[in-house]
Amino acid sequence: MPSFTLRHTVAAGGVCTALLLAGCSSTTDDQVTATEANQVAVSDQWVKAADTGMSAAFAHLSNTGDQQVRIVSVSSPASTRMELHEIAAGPDGATTMREKQGGVTVAAHGTHSLAPGGDHLMLMDLSAPLTPGATTTFTLTFEDGSTTSFDAPVRDFSGNKENYDPAGGRDTAGGGTTVPAHGG
Repeated sequence: MPSFTLRHTVAAGGVCTALLLAGCSSTTDDQVTATEANQVAVSDQWVKAADTGMSAAFAHLSNTGDQQVRIVSVSSPASTRMELHEIAAGPDGATTMREKQGGVTVAAHGTHSLAPGGDHLMLMDLSAPLTPGATTTFTLTFEDGSTTSFDAPVRDFSGNKENYDPAGGRDTAGGGTTVPAHGG
């Protein structure tokens, strides 16, 4: 092989080796971009059985990160419209569920329960009946735009019969319309 071709072959091989090594070492665990979604673990999740109308989903959220995270929306193929909800005292003192302004925050290294009688994921318009034993998927969207999905089993639950305040407590002077609740 002529020396000119050999030099070019060796030089090209050196460049390829350097690029290969750089590519292999550029993605370490420390360099993976942290998102709010990959800091949160979801456990003990379930959704209330319902034939039509509204229902609610519950879970335990754990934030393993050093910064708080904020869930700003939720979606599921089980419902055409979903909201993050809280339970609060209405103008008459009765408990009312309403959209949680600002979303759901989970403190750094903290936990947050989505539970009957408290914060929950509200399914507003069911796409089909939620029958006990079935499973449905939920996707949480975080403030930074990242998402995480989880499956939740459907089960019977007859507790907590709050009313729904569609004004979210913003129009309490007008006595917002309430409708029978989801049982969340």
